[in-house]
Amino acid sequence: MSDDTEKTYEPSERVQKEAHVKDMETYRKMHKLSLDDPEKFWSDIAKQFYFKSPVTGKFLDYNFNIKNGPIYIKWMEGAVTNICYNCLDKHVKDGKGDVIAFYWEGNDPMDCTTITYSRLLEEVCKFSNILKSLGVKKGDRVAIYLPMILELVVAMLACARLGFIHSIVFAGFSAESLSSRILDAKADILITADGCFRGAKLVDLKKIADEAIHKCTEHNHKIKACITVKHVTDKSYCDDVTERPAKRPTNQMEVAWNPEVDKWYHELMADSSAECEPEWMESEESLFMLYTSGSTGTPKGVLHHVTGYMLYAATTHKYSFDYHPGEVYFCTADIGWITGHTYITYGPLLNGATSVLFEGTPLFPDCSRLWSIVDKYQVSKFYTAPTAIRALMKYGEEPVQRFKRTSLKVLGTVGEPINPEAWIWYHKVIGNSQCCIVDTFWQTETGGHVLTPMPGCTPTKPGAATFPFFGVEPAVLTDEGKEVEGPGKGYLVFKRPWPGIMRTVYGDHARFEKTYFSKFPGYYVAGDGCTRDEDGYYWITGRIDDMLNISGHLLSTAEVESALIKHASVSEAAVVGKPHSVKGFCIYCFVTLKEGIKFTDDVVKELKLRVREDIGPIGTPEYIQYAPGLPKTRSGKIMRRVLRAIAQGRRDMIGDISTMADESVVETLFGTRPPQNSD
Repeated sequence: MSDDTEKTYEPSERVQKEAHVKDMETYRKMHKLSLDDPEKFWSDIAKQFYFKSPVTGKFLDYNFNIKNGPIYIKWMEGAVTNICYNCLDKHVKDGKGDVIAFYWEGNDPMDCTTITYSRLLEEVCKFSNILKSLGVKKGDRVAIYLPMILELVVAMLACARLGFIHSIVFAGFSAESLSSRILDAKADILITADGCFRGAKLVDLKKIADEAIHKCTEHNHKIKACITVKHVTDKSYCDDVTERPAKRPTNQMEVAWNPEVDKWYHELMADSSAECEPEWMESEESLFMLYTSGSTGTPKGVLHHVTGYMLYAATTHKYSFDYHPGEVYFCTADIGWITGHTYITYGPLLNGATSVLFEGTPLFPDCSRLWSIVDKYQVSKFYTAPTAIRALMKYGEEPVQRFKRTSLKVLGTVGEPINPEAWIWYHKVIGNSQCCIVDTFWQTETGGHVLTPMPGCTPTKPGAATFPFFGVEPAVLTDEGKEVEGPGKGYLVFKRPWPGIMRTVYGDHARFEKTYFSKFPGYYVAGDGCTRDEDGYYWITGRIDDMLNISGHLLSTAEVESALIKHASVSEAAVVGKPHSVKGFCIYCFVTLKEGIKFTDDVVKELKLRVREDIGPIGTPEYIQYAPGLPKTRSGKIMRRVLRAIAQGRRDMIGDISTMADESVVETLFGTRPPQNSD
């Protein structure tokens, strides 16, 4: 295996024959043009889309150096367009209305449907009119808390059509997380569903939404309307629901109803007009906000604007997956994350693609689910997370080999760096050594891929993010802020903006400047470390601040610590990540209890529940360790690198502790480590 992981893999010939970028010479020429003359490069791409008015100001204007004044980024000033129009109307007007936009694959394998571009446009127009009738105006924020159903795409595109800023909250988050995002965005319309199944588990989304609305009320913020999609509670389909708990509809839950606020989606849609003119948006007007964890523990609303994001979403989808009309594309992510925004909704629809929208999980009803979907729809471009790949590796090759998978050409990974062993398994077992692997590096803040191979073009190394996308100019900096020339390691930064980069943190531009531009003036700081090898390949080494990458989802240590400290028994808490064979990292907590409180199994259960309620299931700690004291410097700063070493049971990783106030804490903590899972 080690020899395989150290090899360089040439592009698949079957992909290379039809690739948009067929060789590295072509890539280098295109990349050079995108840096030397961004106006020509992106203007040529913009010709593929409809603009009501052309650029009237500067094509690109920005300041990355906080010493020179406020940070700002502007692309194609004065240009007027609408991203929803380009996702839907344009294709319908071009005679492609009968093309399938989505194959919807429900949680239950028997639950599926399709929607064409024409039908999707009608649904979006109808829902746009509903939002207008509720008094939503351009620039208002709309919160969306929905499972992976077609109504989620309809809702976000309806917002984009009329200039409403959508704020989608992952439907696995708790009421606390949902309400905090609603409050920060000052949204007064919430769109949710009665519930959904995740595998065999029924999730009562409406109950969570109601709790969030109550929390908003406690903070003097009123929700004007909660629009609810009837997804699982319609009992008209069948009577055997008690025998098939993962089959919808179900009679296992009742929907609480407040007629002053609650409105059924299907009732509103019944009489709504299917005609709705789009709101024409200037290039730098806001499109959507998406909350991502911040190092302070307070989530930040990343704000993306219309035209730059539109161009970048479409272009990265086209080139990173080498997408061609007529192919079927499948991204397994949830639209509640940025991956779903860019590579399920906007990117594919802008390119007129046919995609699979998947409600379920990779392991339900069995661990062959993804490959059954690939064969069912003849998927050629597939995109998932390393966490999913590692989870499936545990079941061996047989569940994969039940299905042909001969339609697959490109296999993408997203969310975290993929370890070489998982890369090889993905390549050999899933792709039959016939596919190109695309290991994409990007963030909520970047809007789209910034480092990625090009299928059919880039020789790949297992675990490497390879080279920059068009318009992206990365650099590696030392601690002193000097650029590393040639091979080396340090901070990953970017020297200029690309069209899809975020424009600000909603309502807090000072936080935007401090988080991304204060450490190294003149550069956008990604927050990750990286290595550049002798061939110029970039390898992401992980977060350089106190962040946790759990199954590809970013959480801050402060966010988890804040939840723990809310418990009446806890006086202090510190959180680190511990390597995990499936999740990449898991959450490892150290807690100091108040005087007289005993550390028991019941306390551990209560603390895990506390975090789960505050953040959601994704934030549930794997380990909680009793810490009579924490390793701190004499100035009181917690030494997290020491905690990471203790979490891993690695005395050799402790390093210098000469600045520690009480060195005896280290041995004490090694002595109180809880039993470790085999992972």
